[in-house]
Amino acid sequence: MNARIRFIVSVIVLGMLMTGPFLITAVLIWADAQPAEQTLLIQLIAPHLSLGALMTTFGFIVGLLVIRYLFRQYVQGLLKMAESLRLMLSANRNFRVTPEGPPEVQLLAQATNDLAQQRDGLMDDVDAQIAAAKSSVEEEKNRLAALMSELAQAVVVCNRDGRILLYNSRARLQFSGLAQAGTALASGALIGLGRSIFSILERNQIDHALEVVRQRLHKGAAAAIANFITTARGGQLLRVQLVPVLSSRDESQQREMSGYVLTVENITRSLEQESRRDQVLQSLTDGSRGCLANIRVAVGNLMDYPDMELEIRERFVSIISDEVVRMSQRLDQTMTEFADSLKTRWPLEDVLGIDLIAAAQRRIEARLKLPSKMEEIDEGLWLRAESFSLVFSICFLASRLVDHYQIKELRFRLLPFGKLAYLDLIWAGHAMSSETFYTWETDAMQVGNESSPLSLRDVIDRHGGEIWYDREKAAHRAFFRFVLPVVPPENMAVGESVDVGDVRPEYYDFDLFHFRDQSADLDRPLSDLVYTVFDTETTGLEPAAGDEIIQIGALRIVNGRLLRNENFNQLVDPERFLRPEGTRIHGITDDMVRGQPHIDVVLPAFHDFCSDTVLVAHNAAFDMRFLQMKEERTGVVFSQPVLDTLLLSGVLHANQDSHQLDSIAERLGVSVTGRHSALGDACTTGEVFLKMLPLMAQIGIVTLRQALEASEKTYFARVKY
Repeated sequence: MNARIRFIVSVIVLGMLMTGPFLITAVLIWADAQPAEQTLLIQLIAPHLSLGALMTTFGFIVGLLVIRYLFRQYVQGLLKMAESLRLMLSANRNFRVTPEGPPEVQLLAQATNDLAQQRDGLMDDVDAQIAAAKSSVEEEKNRLAALMSELAQAVVVCNRDGRILLYNSRARLQFSGLAQAGTALASGALIGLGRSIFSILERNQIDHALEVVRQRLHKGAAAAIANFITTARGGQLLRVQLVPVLSSRDESQQREMSGYVLTVENITRSLEQESRRDQVLQSLTDGSRGCLANIRVAVGNLMDYPDMELEIRERFVSIISDEVVRMSQRLDQTMTEFADSLKTRWPLEDVLGIDLIAAAQRRIEARLKLPSKMEEIDEGLWLRAESFSLVFSICFLASRLVDHYQIKELRFRLLPFGKLAYLDLIWAGHAMSSETFYTWETDAMQVGNESSPLSLRDVIDRHGGEIWYDREKAAHRAFFRFVLPVVPPENMAVGESVDVGDVRPEYYDFDLFHFRDQSADLDRPLSDLVYTVFDTETTGLEPAAGDEIIQIGALRIVNGRLLRNENFNQLVDPERFLRPEGTRIHGITDDMVRGQPHIDVVLPAFHDFCSDTVLVAHNAAFDMRFLQMKEERTGVVFSQPVLDTLLLSGVLHANQDSHQLDSIAERLGVSVTGRHSALGDACTTGEVFLKMLPLMAQIGIVTLRQALEASEKTYFARVKY
């Protein structure tokens, strides 16, 4: 029986206690009296009925007020204290009961806080012991994270259903690049923990590769590996290798495949280079065939007719000269357009130029004791280089300069020049001859006790670059200039350099090996579902009056974890001016949204991001109304179930004074950051929702259906927008 019903029952009982004895006595006297006596009783009592009724009513009201006061002080006060106790036990250890109400309740609250303080001391000791026991496990996880982050290939680990349970930074950046190439909006990344790999790669090819692996495992093959070439959503060609993850079983039993590891390499560019080489060969073949034919005819005539007239001879010589010039021009043009494709280079890697110079400085100062400085360095310039041989070459030149010219300092300069980069080694001193530089360029390199079979010219040729010696006469300085290739912009779009500060694997959760396909089954436990927590910022509060969405922020919750880096955060051009009062709240201005994608581009991308998940929001009716208003324009319908932390707070904490997001976060011990930005509010909502899950389980709400039914019974569920 809830508190409201008990209060009504108390009022009825009070009324019966106050009026019941009087009514019963009157009925008994009336029943025993004769008709004449009944008439006399009416005459005697009638004048006093009004006064009695008034006094009875007054007494009833006073009693009602007393009961209401006692009820609020004791019953509701204790109910509020019970909610606070649950918060302390399950959600927020730092939460304390506020001593308020009558003295007895205040003493109980103080005693409760004292017990909570003692409990916290014991839990701190337990937490310390658990942390010590888990330290080795965490160390292994960190080693795994570091190992995965350093891999040059994209790595994705999936369970048997194709759900992603681990991926590294290269995989996220590579597949984000594919999403950008394949869609108009790249905010909704294709890859994510718990997502299906089949949204990225062709399912039939993976199923075929798995079947090949199973057959090889059944035959006892030493290496059960499958390789295949597939096409990504954006049209890029990918080379994929699939390796099974085998479950641990007894030696007497056959090990089963619990998942698989995919290593993915984008081979689009290498195939394009091969195609360009074919074009070069075809161009040279077709273009040279006609020239050679003309030259052959002209030379044949000159040889067959040695006594031909001078004018005719000069004409044939002119033909030969013209065809030779034409062939020379064709070769020059081919080398200009297809130089990169014609050169077979040593395998190179993407290196940040300033890092390469820093490595060379450390080596020079340690081996040669030669001071060095940087000047005019483009810190964002990435080079295609084989770093070891290039650094060794720089140290070799520095060593020769110290031995022959006793230089006192070496300076570095790195500047872009179109598709190339100029790396200069600068020193002040005497001029050197071209013969000396040629000797240095062709000699085998040696620095102290270290030697290399390569020459400086070999290293330069490996890079498809050039090197020369020059002087700055005005400054009385000389320099060696390395001409090196830079990383192409198309590689930078999907390379690891975009996200320098985030080099560890985004997420990994090996519990997902037992994860199965998710759906909107209302009877699934809440702990087994995948959620998308989202929030919107708008031009105003009236969607039906023309207000528009200006920002959508969202994150996913998988296996009880809020994945902060797997987020959707996109500004939207509302195609109207923003209200100043709204800008003061969310900080978004007209200049910030102008040129951003329109809602008919953003909503489909957001729909892809939250597909196959349960939506979660605070005051979800408001946000969902804005989404529903755009269904006709965009053709996007959000039909999945929606949970509202506002309604759930009303279910869990019906006796609390406020159910605003800030108040709920404070009660549950959630720190609020980025308030009134879509992504910041979504983060806070997600943390609040995770704190609510165990609280709902305590009161018997464990499935999605139960959470939805409980939410519909709250007062806030009646609010419409």
